[in-house]
Amino acid sequence: MGFSVYLEGTSPLTASKSEAAGERGAMTSIRDIAQAANASVATVSRVINNSGYVSAETRARVEAAIAALEYTPNAGAQRLRSGASRMVGVVLPALDVPFFAILAHVLERELFRRGYQALICCTDESADQEARYISTLLSQQVDGVVAASVLADAGQYRRIADAGIPIVAIDRDLPDLAVVSIKADHALGGRMMADHLLALGHRRFAVIGAPAHSPPVLARVQGVVDRLAEAGLQAQIELGRVHDFDACRDLARVVLTGAGRPTALIGTTDIAAIGAIHAAIGMGLAVPQDVSVIGFDDLPAARYVLPALTTVAQPLRSMAEQAVAQLCAMMAGQALPAPADLALKLVQRDTTAPPPPEA
Repeated sequence: MGFSVYLEGTSPLTASKSEAAGERGAMTSIRDIAQAANASVATVSRVINNSGYVSAETRARVEAAIAALEYTPNAGAQRLRSGASRMVGVVLPALDVPFFAILAHVLERELFRRGYQALICCTDESADQEARYISTLLSQQVDGVVAASVLADAGQYRRIADAGIPIVAIDRDLPDLAVVSIKADHALGGRMMADHLLALGHRRFAVIGAPAHSPPVLARVQGVVDRLAEAGLQAQIELGRVHDFDACRDLARVVLTGAGRPTALIGTTDIAAIGAIHAAIGMGLAVPQDVSVIGFDDLPAARYVLPALTTVAQPLRSMAEQAVAQLCAMMAGQALPAPADLALKLVQRDTTAPPPPEA
């Protein structure tokens, strides 16, 4: 007695159509594509493998034929022929944080544009999970890796380097590994935040942020501490494990309810700063009249929170584009392009002002 199983939302008719499409794509050959596109087999091969010159008009015909015939290249066969998987591992510590979500989007888009597929791995700020993903990338024989390591310890990535796979570090270094690093000067960013508030006349500071193990966060905090020390001042520092609005709001409440309430609150990220704004307003304080708040990153939310957030902007999209350009040059054995300017910029909006007169 036979029976059929269909996924929810499908019918026997749609299922059979899908099966037919799969069979058609599997049966289609490069010669079929060449005949349909009125092109040579070699030209079709160049389009599929994204190698060699093909005119825009011919490429369009070949791609239209590939779509019409639902051709799917055999990844294993391609790898055997070329020795390359055309896959790149992208290892990021979080995807529910806007900074890394934007970074992942731009990296994936740039890799796809250059003929590579991105295997995006979210380590969830876990060194153990990062190690498992590195094993996966090695087993998948990726051609290269773009990585923002969870910790400052680069030991796990040595396995990738020892396998001869090119690595580009993004947003932070991979210490003790001779790899290209594409990042902003986080310590300078911390100094810039402190400088702006000092120039406004503030003398009582607090710093909040997360995650406490993040190398960029720690570098920004150190920049703040160093700049305040030069002015003979100190800051109360509260760093947490969880990097979201609610957790950072709670950190801000801690510093705003203590004795000697700060007149200036520095968020190590825009998320931390926005959490601080909500904490202050929820406690009946006015921003910036009672407490000034500054962030770091210049995420889209920084422009739309009320009041609009003063922040130090880092060129996020340029970082991602440059990382892909560097990695693609390494994978192709070409000279590395000259690094682009990743200068930070103070964006002054509505959350910073001189301290209240009584301060």
